Parts: sequence; C-alpha cells; structure tokens
Amino acid sequence: MLDAVRIALLDALAVLAPVECAGCGAPDRAVCADCRGELNAAEPFAVALDGVAVPVLVALSYAGVARAILLAFKDAGRTDAARHLAVPLLAALAAALRALPPGLAGEVELVAIPSTRAAYRRRGYAPVRAILVAAGLRGSNLLRPVRQTRDQAELTERERAENRAGSLAARPIAAGRTVVVVDDIVTSGATLREAIRALESAGAHVAAAVAVARTERRHPKPAHGRET
Repeated sequence: MLDAVRIALLDALAVLAPVECAGCGAPDRAVCADCRGELNAAEPFAVALDGVAVPVLVALSYAGVARAILLAFKDAGRTDAARHLAVPLLAALAAALRALPPGLAGEVELVAIPSTRAAYRRRGYAPVRAILVAAGLRGSNLLRPVRQTRDQAELTERERAENRAGSLAARPIAAGRTVVVVDDIVTSGATLREAIRALESAGAHVAAAVAVARTERRHPKPAHGRET
C-alpha cells in the first residue's frame, strides 16, 4: 500500500511538472505515442537460463526504447513510466499462463523479486512491485532479502551468481503454493535462480518466471540498469 501511495504521488508530480518522454526525450509526455507503440507491440519470447529449469517468458529485448524507459524508470525516478511498462509485463505473464497445464493458471500467485534494502532507500520504491501495481496486479510478499548484495551492473556472470547466492529467503507460508516469479530485467539469471531456490526450499512450487526485458550478455560488464 505504501508503495502504491508513493508511486501515485510521484506520478502526480510528473503531471504537474514538464517532462520528456522517457524513451526518446520528446517534450511534455511521460512516454510518447511512438514509444508506447513499441512497448505495446511486445511479442513475448522464451529464454533459456543456466540453472533455471522453469519456463522463463520475457516481453522485450533490453535495447533501444525499452532500455531507455527502464533506465529512466529504475535510475532516474521516472515512476510515471510504470504504467507503460505494465503492458509488456502483462503480455509476458499472459504467455506464461497459457503455457501452464490446464487448470493450473487460475491457482498461481505472483511473487515479485524484492528490492535490496539499499536500492529501496535510494529510490524510495520497489521497481517490480511498482510495475505490478500499475498493471492492477498484486504480488505476494513471499520473498525477502536476508543480506545486502552489491550492484549487479558491473559484475561478471560468476560474480553475479556469488553475489546473489543465499541473499533471499521465502516466508514459511510459501509452502504448498504455486507461484510465478516476476522480475523487471533478466541478464544472467542469477537473481531468478536465487528466488527459485528460496521459494522451493520453503516448499513452494515455482511454475514459471516472467520479466519485462532480457539483456544479452555479450561481455562481462554491460551497460545495464541498477539492481532491483
């Protein structure tokens, strides 16, 4: 609830103050029509991640307009972009639910990847939860951070795995629940692997994972948005 109130206040401020499109810089728009069109045209695709056995559905590649908007949303306080990022996330979620066994889709709960404490203090909001709120969805609060981690952006793939290992815990009430894990940006899969490990250790059944965008790891230190 506090996240939703904070996001609403920040969005109201963005309406009162002149803004530029978070995707292309066009004046006086949160996200202009052309950039919204690119987000809305998302065609979800499956990605294979080392050590992740569940289906992972992603809406966009982390490039161009999608990259610009996600960076503005996560690193520049552009919470007014959340409602536009909700559209591709919903597309990825719909694709994931369609792939589940018949009858199971109606039983799943959404579990947002939680922000680290440092990231939440820096931003004042949790990006994944903010997008879910903008989409009109409720994420179960089953995961919690149990130790501080480093910013993932400048880490190698091995360092990312070590950084995330053991950083999350699932609440005991996760036992017996069927869940879909939700993230904003997927790169190496280290965060998803840790979330799935924590949930399964608590007795949850992880049916799938979804994300807004996927970053292709072409070199050890990509240009990338900050940690969730």
